[in-house]
Amino acid sequence: MSLQVENLEKNMAKLTIEAPAGQFDDAVKKAFEKNKGRFSIPGFRKGKAPLAMVEKMYGLEMLYEEAANIVMDATYGDAIDESGLDIVSRPEIDIVQIGKGQSLIYTATVAVKPEVTLGDYKGIEVERAKAEVSDEDVETELKRIQDQNSRLITVEDRPVADGDETVIDFEGFVDGKPFEGGKSEDYSLKIGSHSFIDTFEEQLIGKSTGEECEVNVTFPEEYHAKELAGKPAVFKVTVKEIKVKELPELNDEFAEEVSDFDTLDEYKADIRAKLLETRERQAATENENRVVEKVVENASMDIPEAMIETQVQNMINDYARRMQSQGMSFSQYMQYTGMNIEQLKNQTRPQAEKTIRTRLVLEAVVKAENIQTGDERLDTEIQNMAKTYNMEADQVKQRMGEAGLNQMKEDLAVQEAVDFLVAEAKLV
Repeated sequence: MSLQVENLEKNMAKLTIEAPAGQFDDAVKKAFEKNKGRFSIPGFRKGKAPLAMVEKMYGLEMLYEEAANIVMDATYGDAIDESGLDIVSRPEIDIVQIGKGQSLIYTATVAVKPEVTLGDYKGIEVERAKAEVSDEDVETELKRIQDQNSRLITVEDRPVADGDETVIDFEGFVDGKPFEGGKSEDYSLKIGSHSFIDTFEEQLIGKSTGEECEVNVTFPEEYHAKELAGKPAVFKVTVKEIKVKELPELNDEFAEEVSDFDTLDEYKADIRAKLLETRERQAATENENRVVEKVVENASMDIPEAMIETQVQNMINDYARRMQSQGMSFSQYMQYTGMNIEQLKNQTRPQAEKTIRTRLVLEAVVKAENIQTGDERLDTEIQNMAKTYNMEADQVKQRMGEAGLNQMKEDLAVQEAVDFLVAEAKLV
């Protein structure tokens, strides 16, 4: 393999990679072995014809793409190592030369990690995020806990009112015909939750248990089911149950039931202390963010577009995996939101660019301050991971491999850079 590197504008580079003819011809044979069952040659059982006969009848061009991929898989990693470049994007591949008995020549255009020029980063002055808890905050939290400990009581002596929990049967019709997903039985609906379209919930107010009624609504123009978007619909609804939330009285007895305290005042004091602890953690995180944002704002760099595009795609892929783990496919999510892939990319781009800028600046601080993560810190992190996943530390190391451990050290150094910047900052 031979390599030529051409530095382009805006932190881009072009790698021209040449693999010898013998390597490409071998890859053609591998591609043939993998796909020979596709070829039918008179006089041979399917998949049994030799390569020479397939070449004579069909030519080899249909195998070139797969053969090229085999060669590129085998050579691109070595080319990256030999180039010495810090590549931060997927390659844009172009085939320059391909054919039997010829060397395979291809180019890979890539983004290279940009240089960062740090501005002021020590002694940064930012407004301190405060950790405060008011009496109103304590009462709000107490009411939330009171609501959690409420119970639903069925009422029969009055019609539906705003805020009630109802149980209903319904079936929806558009143009006089029922539509998919428009029917349900024993459906729990809180009036005023606005979980149903248009004025559906409001039209149930005043209806009594056992009463049947018609609810007229119009689907939004942006509704995820395109066949229903903007159309008027009629729902036939039966109110089966009306329930009201009964809250427990806030007194010493309530405190004893929901906590380890004997009095409501003691319980409130505990709520205040826990809220303050949470606010202090939030304030510490906010102070970190303010300092880092200021340092990033003071720095300058020229981020290649391909680097941003790669980060956008990585973020979308991560989001798709999270959706999958929650039981929703990415295509279902896109259909539900009504977005196309370009809209999603545009929505993701600002955060992707911010993530890149922040990471590059923090890495520059690591370099400027010669911050190095010691083995003790790394071992502590591995021990924590081992406890989390109920594994031995050596098992964690083995699974992560050398590349994973190096990445962990880099990540820890970046966090140490954040700690350094905050310690140096002036919080006023």
